[in-house]
Amino acid sequence: MTGTPLPDGTAVVPPPALAGLLDGMPRQRGAAPAALPAPGAPAVPAAAPPAAAPLLPLSRLWVWLWRLLPTPAGTPFTFAYVSVLAFTSAVAALAGPGLLHALHQGSSTDVAHLLSAPVPVLLASALWIAGGVLSPYAIVCVLVLTALERRTGGPRTAGVFLAGHVLATLATEVPVGLAVLFGHLPATSLHRLDYGISFGVATSTAALAGLLRPWVRWPLLVLAAGLLLDDLIAYTDPLTDWGHVIALAIGVACWPLVRRRHRPA
Repeated sequence: MTGTPLPDGTAVVPPPALAGLLDGMPRQRGAAPAALPAPGAPAVPAAAPPAAAPLLPLSRLWVWLWRLLPTPAGTPFTFAYVSVLAFTSAVAALAGPGLLHALHQGSSTDVAHLLSAPVPVLLASALWIAGGVLSPYAIVCVLVLTALERRTGGPRTAGVFLAGHVLATLATEVPVGLAVLFGHLPATSLHRLDYGISFGVATSTAALAGLLRPWVRWPLLVLAAGLLLDDLIAYTDPLTDWGHVIALAIGVACWPLVRRRHRPA
């Protein structure tokens, strides 16, 4: 259609706004006609593409799981210490029974070694994992030390671990020496085999609980204390089991220290 003829033979061309209504094409009922730009009006820019979708839940899960593990930059103390434990565990797996017993005996924090070389033996005894690298204490050690160091830093994490390891060891071995001195235990008790990371792990677990929210803190403490008391009631190794309970109490006593430089993870 070109227009409506007038009596003099000329045709009236409908304006562009009406031409869209006279194109003879049916429209869906209720749909508004598309507005045409006026002549000379600037072009309307195209709509911007939608923003990128946020990380998928699976990606965020992997990031969260990755933060549970030590890294050289984020948790240098835990990463270095766990690397040493992995090395000594490999040595323990490859060494023969005689060599392994000699290594453990030389690192034992028994009364005889504590009297002759206290500092070297206290450090050496924390380099071995009783039960192997897949023992529960090894797994808890990695998770707890990583979480503790992310919140309070490497020096305080090392201090908490060593405090539990040293103080709980002395609290269990000094009574043995006194009992031998007064004749209540045989002299062979001075060479009791004692090594491992369990005292330090128990202390670090209790210290970490002090940095968590109350609804996580108290169930964690109750669970840890229940497991340690259950071992004590079983009475299979009462001296070591008492040491675990003492180490847990040392960790609670460390709450003011770790909270002083607490940073949310």
